[in-house]
Amino acid sequence: MSRQVVLDTETTGLETAAGHRIIEIGCVELLDRRLTGRHFHRYINPQRDVDPGAFEVHGISSEFLADKPVFALIAAEFLDFVSGAELVIHNAPFDVGFIDNELALLDKGLGRIAARCGVVDTLALARARHPGQKNRLDDLCRRYGVDNSQRELHGALLDAEILADVYLLLTGGQTALALEGEGEAAFGTSAEGVEIRPVSSDRAPLRVQRTSPAERERHLERLAAIARASGRGCVWPVEGEAIL
Repeated sequence: MSRQVVLDTETTGLETAAGHRIIEIGCVELLDRRLTGRHFHRYINPQRDVDPGAFEVHGISSEFLADKPVFALIAAEFLDFVSGAELVIHNAPFDVGFIDNELALLDKGLGRIAARCGVVDTLALARARHPGQKNRLDDLCRRYGVDNSQRELHGALLDAEILADVYLLLTGGQTALALEGEGEAAFGTSAEGVEIRPVSSDRAPLRVQRTSPAERERHLERLAAIARASGRGCVWPVEGEAIL
């Protein structure tokens, strides 16, 4: 079973070299490309002030963070949630750099996050698929019809939820929320003590775009052309048959 964790962070500023720290981590879980409803979300006391420029982006103040736990107190819980998963992150070098910095500051020999998780950078994927176009998360939401109307400010959990939808569409799938039960039975706390809830249940459902008969015919013609050009046949899932 393939497990992925879509992750986002918010920080006090842009550079770890300038002493900036993580102030929020948001993660949502995918199993076999399906949203499970499990998530990890924590605000963190960075033990320093939030830069004014960063506050304008996420709206998280130093005063709000004053009574939140420091990273050392949530590190084990965070690592338990993400370890062994493939992390899906937009502009991954930024978030990975900050996570690695937090682990290094603990001075416990925890190493880098990439030693525990695979990492997929959705910004790199989007640039490869849409070269020469803007590929910020908001741009991708507009391109793929993902509802980001609640995103007036950046927030790690909301951005992770939105990115999960974008990632599934960017990589060719449709999003789905799969919970074991229905109604209140689908909520509660997992054995690991992580809160379980549906992801953004108040957000509008994604639009499903069906192919037209004319588009399907052009698709079949294209596959036939590939088969002729290759001389080896074209194996493609078209109603369970191969085009040879």
